[in-house]
Amino acid sequence: MKKIEVLGPGCAKCQKLAELTQQAADEIGFDYVFTKVTDIMQITTYGVMITPALVVDGDVKVSGTVPSLDEIKKMIS
Repeated sequence: MKKIEVLGPGCAKCQKLAELTQQAADEIGFDYVFTKVTDIMQITTYGVMITPALVVDGDVKVSGTVPSLDEIKKMIS
């Protein structure tokens, strides 16, 4: 089971990344646990300085941008 996290305080870009990520994971059809991390101190433990960020199994895949649905699918596969 994959652990997918979206890091961000709740801005519009953070919400969009969360929506697209859940859509991508649902379309792929694998089991996953999804978490939105909004605590700034917890976000900085990943080394992320610009949000939103996408983390898959503890590995930061992207930060500071909202990739396309297809790009997210590649990152979480």
